[in-house]
Amino acid sequence: MKILVAVDLSESSQKIVTKAEEIAQALSATIWLLHVAEPEPDFVGYEVGPQSVRDSLSQKFHDEHRQIQEMADSMREKKLDVTALLMQGSTAETILQEASRLGVDMIVIGSHGRGAMYQLLMGSVTEGVLHAATCPVLIVPTRKQV
Repeated sequence: MKILVAVDLSESSQKIVTKAEEIAQALSATIWLLHVAEPEPDFVGYEVGPQSVRDSLSQKFHDEHRQIQEMADSMREKKLDVTALLMQGSTAETILQEASRLGVDMIVIGSHGRGAMYQLLMGSVTEGVLHAATCPVLIVPTRKQV
């Protein structure tokens, strides 16, 4: 079995990874751990811009790469077959494209459980993936318990 695990590197990512680890161990699954870094709104192409902007963007991607690799290393210590992926693009579309390209059997993704107004204004990555996926999608609730 092949599983694509989409994480946003927030505090809730560990809940998603823990659930994916349980499934992968039970089914001897291969995992692709994916984080999609969205491009900066002002960043267009590779034209020369202010050095401070390029340095900041470079540092952000470096930090995200380090985080996703640390998560994958932790999973490997549990004897799981995992590959870390850091991609840039539209989040839901990139998750769906990678799921198709890799031929995964399941997507594991989290849901922050934000309100209707947030979803109306900002949309929901999880909702976009759920409605367009061609394979099963496991949604892990990550809302903090009150």
